[in-house]
Amino acid sequence: MQFRVVTLEREYGSGGGEIAARLAARLGWKLWDQLLTQEIARRLDCECRAVEEHEEKRDPAYYRLLKAFMRGSFEGSLNAPRLGMVDTECVREMVKRILPEIAEAGDCVIVGRGSAYYLSERPDTFHVFVYAHFQERVRRLRARGKSEHDATELAETVDNDRAAFIKQYFDVEWPGRHRFHLMVNSGMGDEVSTDIILDALERYAKTSS
Repeated sequence: MQFRVVTLEREYGSGGGEIAARLAARLGWKLWDQLLTQEIARRLDCECRAVEEHEEKRDPAYYRLLKAFMRGSFEGSLNAPRLGMVDTECVREMVKRILPEIAEAGDCVIVGRGSAYYLSERPDTFHVFVYAHFQERVRRLRARGKSEHDATELAETVDNDRAAFIKQYFDVEWPGRHRFHLMVNSGMGDEVSTDIILDALERYAKTSS
């Protein structure tokens, strides 16, 4: 089996994005992280910030109620196109449409966005999950300029949004360990983590051939 795609799911603050960038560079493959956000924004004709606010998370209850109200009202159906609402559902639908195109082109590393779940049936795709101890994630977030309070709060809450998103749309208790070929503790360092993924990718490809 020749793997042509790597998906990398991650705990928030674990350094998964950085490891994915290293991995893509080492393989000479295309990295779909911020580039994927940009592509979604381009196709939805909106700003990247609007997409980022709805990636890998559910819309809040009050928004879902508002949207349900609008869908159920004549005025809402008339105004909805003009409002141009960007929400989790339209972002998710766009991701669902784009990911198979990206995977078909191959030679790429895709970060999050449910890629491990959308592409779970592709035999040419290798799925990786990156995690780290809570304090290590806080340390990494602080190194990015976050305060101790913000880093702790983000490490505690962001993954709850991801878990709720995956549960709602895939009925999986996030992360769903059985769906991944490899789980890596990034506390060993980004370079070591990248080496481990590359080694596993090569060894698994040989045993599957």
